[in-house]
Amino acid sequence: MGKNGDLSDFDRGRIVGARRTGLSISETADFLGFSRTTISRVYREWSEKKKMSSMRQSCGRKCLVDVRGQMKMDRLIRDDRKATVAQITTRYNEGVQNTISERTARRTLKQMGYSNRRPHRGPVLTAKNRKLRLQFAQAHQKWTVADWKNVAWSNETRFQLQQSDGRIKIWHEQQESLDPSSVGSPVQTAGGVMVWAMFSWHKLGPLVPIEHSLNAADYLRLAADHVRPFMTTVYPSADGYFQPGNVLHHNAEVISSWFLEHKSEFSVLQLPPQSTDINPIEHLWDAVEREIRIMDVQPTNLQQLSDAIMHVWSKISEECFRNAVESMIQRIEEVLKANGGPSRY
Repeated sequence: MGKNGDLSDFDRGRIVGARRTGLSISETADFLGFSRTTISRVYREWSEKKKMSSMRQSCGRKCLVDVRGQMKMDRLIRDDRKATVAQITTRYNEGVQNTISERTARRTLKQMGYSNRRPHRGPVLTAKNRKLRLQFAQAHQKWTVADWKNVAWSNETRFQLQQSDGRIKIWHEQQESLDPSSVGSPVQTAGGVMVWAMFSWHKLGPLVPIEHSLNAADYLRLAADHVRPFMTTVYPSADGYFQPGNVLHHNAEVISSWFLEHKSEFSVLQLPPQSTDINPIEHLWDAVEREIRIMDVQPTNLQQLSDAIMHVWSKISEECFRNAVESMIQRIEEVLKANGGPSRY
């Protein structure tokens, strides 16, 4: 833990609040994760001087959200972990004179130590897959952004008329788990739109609607119609890698044979099983989801949803998909830190 002066106003408020409820110094230290010395000093400063902010923080611009405001925001988060920044801002501004913007709310939440991430879903990682993930991260931990620029990423996903496919994100503090039990069960809806897409740092690739989960024959058509043209155009020197997604049938012998036939044009970079968190295309899926959810006129049927997905995908900015590729450095670091376990992506 840093020095006392490094504490945010919010942390100081939590310490004072805990002590005032009757918790001892040791109990407060255990509960909040600060040292006993820090707990004692902060509470003494508040008792003697009514000090609730660090000298270091007071040198910057005036904070629009004071300790009381941060406590209110903390309650809003704990009441609804799935709330968007816009929803949190609206709820915070109810009944207050000094309203804040979404930008201020987002900055305040970050200062309070909150992150907005997707909860872990799906089967628990097996020991074998955890080992494979760790091996992949170790093999690529020295790759730079320049190396990752040579990879074209792909995968398929499903979009629903409601947020029911696991793309819901939750707010959590750094030390908290992203256990899906903390957000409850997803809403069930009838039907959805499945799509497949690919991209690289250099170019946003095609997005293709698909009627069902890809089988080997479907995937071969996609590879011939979209993968090969993209790879030979973007990587004419045959120095590119294609990442074929992470579905078991993609490893079918007929597909492996097709890739071998074209190894003179590009190589294949296969992710370990259960590793969608490593695939940066997830960043783009989230971007598409967000844009659709803030549309003035929401899709009410599958055709409208499909049209919206196609439109939003085509408008993804260069900055967005390049940031996704550049995030590979952090994604690999996260897997290494988790010893092959699930990352926070």
